[in-house]
Amino acid sequence: MAHIALPPEFPGIIGPLAAYRDTEKHLDGLANALMCGPSSLTKAERELIATYVSSGNECYFCTNSHAAVARHLLGEKQHLVADILADAATAHIDEKLRALLVIAGKVRKDGRLVTAEDVAKAREHGADDRAIHDTVLIAAMFCMFNRYVDGLATWTPRDPQVYEEIGARIATKGYGSRFRESS
Repeated sequence: MAHIALPPEFPGIIGPLAAYRDTEKHLDGLANALMCGPSSLTKAERELIATYVSSGNECYFCTNSHAAVARHLLGEKQHLVADILADAATAHIDEKLRALLVIAGKVRKDGRLVTAEDVAKAREHGADDRAIHDTVLIAAMFCMFNRYVDGLATWTPRDPQVYEEIGARIATKGYGSRFRESS
């Protein structure tokens, strides 16, 4: 049971966003700008970073939601989600994404852990300033989102189909679409 009164029909972060629409518009705006807007990273790469960070933070709702988004965006390469969650160091991903996941993992723990060597390695494998910026901000944003979800003890469904529906909606319509359609 959530620590505060939230709409019972909305799981995870959707509950507090629905209850507090004044902050919802800003949080969804940030998510849309970062996850769906211009970037040198694909939307799928950004969702993989979000999934990786959420998994490291042990946020069940965000891990499963963003893993589903990533699977929808990756299509035939959706196995990469499971590969990264099993072990990002040995996953069958390109070296640029692997280096960016190292940065994201360090930001998840403490942003001061990111070294000049980490950034140089990402650059060596093709990451530009925008990719590095977006990786750090995605990791920071999802740390906040993970703590928002878990800190309020929001309702977390265990039915995988719920996450597939959330993933499909975000992959095709972006963040905040659950409210734009019903408003």
